[in-house]
Amino acid sequence: MSHSSQLLPAETLAARNESRYPNESDAYRVARNALLAAEIELRRHIWRVGELRRALPPGGEVTADYRFEGAHGDVGLDAMFGHKDTLIVYSMMYGAMRKRGCPMCTAQLSSWDPIVPHLEQRVALAVVARSPYPRIAAWGRERGWKHLRLFADPSGDYTRDFVGDPDADMPAYTVFQRTGGTIRHFYSAEGSPAMADPGQDPHNAPDMNPLWILLDTTPGGRGSDWYPSLDDTSPP
Repeated sequence: MSHSSQLLPAETLAARNESRYPNESDAYRVARNALLAAEIELRRHIWRVGELRRALPPGGEVTADYRFEGAHGDVGLDAMFGHKDTLIVYSMMYGAMRKRGCPMCTAQLSSWDPIVPHLEQRVALAVVARSPYPRIAAWGRERGWKHLRLFADPSGDYTRDFVGDPDADMPAYTVFQRTGGTIRHFYSAEGSPAMADPGQDPHNAPDMNPLWILLDTTPGGRGSDWYPSLDDTSPP
């Protein structure tokens, strides 16, 4: 944070907390206020990381003519910006060899779909996969997506440069910035299993999937043997 030296200690702010709940013990309140101080520090750290991200030097210029297929036919990366100067591209795991979309990618995109109209007041968002466009569009209809703009990467050129090999069936989160007629790579999520802490999934920070954020507030957390399912088989 720009003026971190002027911030009050997190413990001081937590001490102002007046929340109390029926039948809670003194031990619970002491522990909860200590947790609140840690949450305040986390909030501050997320802000500091955001400032570091926004202060990145200009990324590499995009000089390749990446072509995609969408609802209105062939489009280039520039067209995917629309009238915005920022474009988020999420690469979904739905390669031609995959029978159904990745449950994790699907869960994340299903949570994003309703907020797209709000998000696109500021930036553009596109979802890309390495399958024929009609197949991707059919998956979106099956999942009930109404707002996400879906595209195929027929040549695999974009996937090769920003995800992995041309047929990489991997997720990727990439942000581009357009200034004048120049498009540059701004940011990509770069976490990987090689960077994971012991016993933890190598999720991005901050995590962009609300599923995990909500589970983090529950007694069982994310669990160690659970994975999202495409079919809701749990009892009500």
